Amino acid sequence: MTGTDEAAAREALRCGELTILGRIRSASNATFLCEANWSDQVVHCVYKPVAGEQPLWDFPDGTLAGRELGAYLVSAALGWNIVPHTIIRDGPAGPGMLQLWVDQPGDSDDGEPEGPDLVDLCPAGSVPPGYLSVLHAYDYAGNDVTLVHADDARLRRMAVFDVIVNNADRKGGHILTGVDNRVYGVDHGVSLHVQDKLRTVLWGWAGKPVDDETLQSVSALGDQLAGPLGEQLREHITPAEVAALRRRIRSLLAEPVMPGPDRHRPIPWPAF
Repeated sequence: MTGTDEAAAREALRCGELTILGRIRSASNATFLCEANWSDQVVHCVYKPVAGEQPLWDFPDGTLAGRELGAYLVSAALGWNIVPHTIIRDGPAGPGMLQLWVDQPGDSDDGEPEGPDLVDLCPAGSVPPGYLSVLHAYDYAGNDVTLVHADDARLRRMAVFDVIVNNADRKGGHILTGVDNRVYGVDHGVSLHVQDKLRTVLWGWAGKPVDDETLQSVSALGDQLAGPLGEQLREHITPAEVAALRRRIRSLLAEPVMPGPDRHRPIPWPAF
């Protein structure tokens, strides 16, 4: 997508008339595939109305859409563009989060993809070349399997992003490869909490150093939080959560090593 196309798609998302095409049943909260029509531009998007958010014991009610937008703002400020363009606006079921749909290579293809996905389950003892082992487990049929993910620079940057935003639900199904060959992360409604809640399938780099280029982006993000970015975030998350975000950034810069799983349930399961 060119810069002009991207700008037009964002304008359609912001101003276009929304039509619900269907409900995404796999989501735990009310989630709809929509079409936004504006001028001669038609784009597909995901719509999550605040009214359809299920109550959670550890996150305040009605805050998930704001956390989705907060994760997008952090991604954009980093310059990594992991999260697809996201806004909050009114829709057919009231105010909610709208996010540009990620077109994937297999969306119009009936054939099976070649090779493993970026995150996948493989038979035990058969980790593919270029992949990192995360967990040995049993699948629903009782077979020994290994949870793996690609040793991919795009995925590694996403793992750093998850540490920063304190993502509590990075499943394999939340990682999408677009037709533009970029890797996107979606579903960030349970992020940016004050308490440590990192749960992810991307543990393959645990204990490994973070590279200097990535750290430069993280440092620049910390500087931006002292200005307008911090004010933007405080419109959607609490001042304490913004302060916790800054602490996580400082901790990563002080000890530039990827954390390892050290809690009771560090991996979301099912993993997809």
